[in-house]
Amino acid sequence: MRITILTLFPNWFDGPCHESILARAQEAGLVEIRVRQLRDWTTDRHRTVDDAPYGGGGGMVLKAEPVAAALDELAGPPGAPDRARVLFTSPRGTTWNHPRAIQHATARQDIVVLCGHYEGLDERVIETRVDEEVSLGDFVLTGGEIAAMAIVDSIVRLLPGALGAPEGAATDSFATGLLEAPHYTRPEIFDGHAVPEVLLSGNHAAIARWRHEQALAITAARRPDLHAQHLADHPPPPPRARRPRVKAKEPATPAPPNDPLE
Repeated sequence: MRITILTLFPNWFDGPCHESILARAQEAGLVEIRVRQLRDWTTDRHRTVDDAPYGGGGGMVLKAEPVAAALDELAGPPGAPDRARVLFTSPRGTTWNHPRAIQHATARQDIVVLCGHYEGLDERVIETRVDEEVSLGDFVLTGGEIAAMAIVDSIVRLLPGALGAPEGAATDSFATGLLEAPHYTRPEIFDGHAVPEVLLSGNHAAIARWRHEQALAITAARRPDLHAQHLADHPPPPPRARRPRVKAKEPATPAPPNDPLE
C-alpha cells in the first residue's frame, strides 16, 4: 500500500513518518509513505501555487493547475481504473472516524492526501479529482498537515502486522462502538489507590464483564451519542417470560370404609 502526502511543507513530516509504528510498518514493507512538494508542479519561476479568489474576499486560494497536474501524476488521471483514492483535508469535509480508517486499511488501495491551505482549493479540482474532503472536527487549523498525519497514522496502525499486539486494535476505543475501559499496571497500590480486585482475580470471564461494564459507564458519561448507538445496535435480550406456577392439587380425601354393622 502506498500513501502519498502532497503538501507545501514536506519537512513537517520528517519526524512523524520515521518514528514508532509508522517507521516499523514501512521497514516491514506494509506501507510506503511518500511526501511530495506541491510546488514541484508549478510552471512559473516563482513557483506560484495560490491566487486571489474571484468575487473578492480575504485570503488566497490554491490554484487549479498545479494541484490537478500533481494529482494526475501521483494518483492517476480521472477515470483511470487503478487510480489512487484522493483525500483533501478541509474544514468543510466530513469528520474522519475509526470506521473510515478501517475501510481504507482493509481496502489497501493507494491513497493521496492533499493538505489544504489558505482559504481552500479551486472547486473545479475538488469536483473532478477529489474523492473525499476530510476534517478532524469543528475547528480550523493553519494547514492540513496535522490532519493528514492523523489520517495516515489512523490507517497504518490498522494494517495487519503494524501493531506489536495484534489484538490491540480490536479493543481500542471506537473499535467496539464504546470507549475503552480503565487500565492499570504495577504497582498494585499507588497513592493509596488499589487496583480493582477483579483484575487480580485471574477470572477472565469476570474481568471481561467488568471491562464491558466500565466501558458502558464511561461511554455513557462522555459520549452519550455513542452509548445510545451501542444500545440500539446491541439491545438487551427481552426478559424471559415466567411460567405461571401451577398450584399443586390437594390429595383427595379417602372415602370412609363401609360399616359392617349397617
